[in-house]
Amino acid sequence: MKVFRMLVRGIRDAFKSVFRNFSLSFASVSCISITLIVIAVSLLLSLNVKSITKSIESDVTMVVFVDSGATDLDLEKIDSQLRKIENIESITLKTKQEEKEEFMKESEIFKSIMGDWDDEESPLKDSFLIKVVDLKKAKQTVKEIESIEKIYMVNYGEGMVEKMLNVFSVIEKITIVIVIALIFVNVFLIINTIKLAIFARKREIFIMRLVGASNFSIKYPFVIEGMVIGLIGSIIPIILVIYGYTYLYTYLDGVLFSSILKLLDPNPFVYIVSLIIIIIGMLVGMIGSGRAVRKYLKV
Repeated sequence: MKVFRMLVRGIRDAFKSVFRNFSLSFASVSCISITLIVIAVSLLLSLNVKSITKSIESDVTMVVFVDSGATDLDLEKIDSQLRKIENIESITLKTKQEEKEEFMKESEIFKSIMGDWDDEESPLKDSFLIKVVDLKKAKQTVKEIESIEKIYMVNYGEGMVEKMLNVFSVIEKITIVIVIALIFVNVFLIINTIKLAIFARKREIFIMRLVGASNFSIKYPFVIEGMVIGLIGSIIPIILVIYGYTYLYTYLDGVLFSSILKLLDPNPFVYIVSLIIIIIGMLVGMIGSGRAVRKYLKV
């Protein structure tokens, strides 16, 4: 209970101190706000790229075409052998008759052309639709499938899909590096701006030292003040995240350039990102203040 009262009193005094030293506090808040906005944009981009990558991986389907002369018994054997491959998640057989019916439903032209085809005349082939567990192992999986007797061809957009996933992977890694780098930059800026605040209040610290205050008693108010500054600095980034991303999602109709690139739904996504921004802002403020005070006390 004593710790809770101490925390409440510290937060109350921190707010008073922030407004009492408004010019210096404003500089710190501005630094945090600007950096957190860039961090927020990087987070939004990184998490959306991760979601799109997973979506593409789950949507990619391998189409395994079987030789025209394959019998029902051959199809059963192929199905059995495919199920032994570890990286295969699901298998669906699509016969040439089913493919023919799908084409005929799509267009009257196809209907008139294919209507009289029997199984022997049809150039269509029986196929297996396959979902894989790990798309990164797709090439190895294709080799295993092609080694099965009576397999004609395997198609899954090889090359294009992998290039797209590689690009998204690079973007995701870059945004993560940006977020980490900005956090360190933010800490550095906060340390320097709070150094000015501490220097301006050196008389206050000197008096606390004279009356026998411990290092903890001196640092604690500044650390809480840094937390409050971080909290205030996160307000504008949070507003931009919630309203800006929601507007962008609505404006783009939930997709980016193509229906394949689906954006994350704003609810609860924006609130999760906002919580992350608050935590980063508060931690950065506390760490920056703590390091600045500690360095100052050593002098």
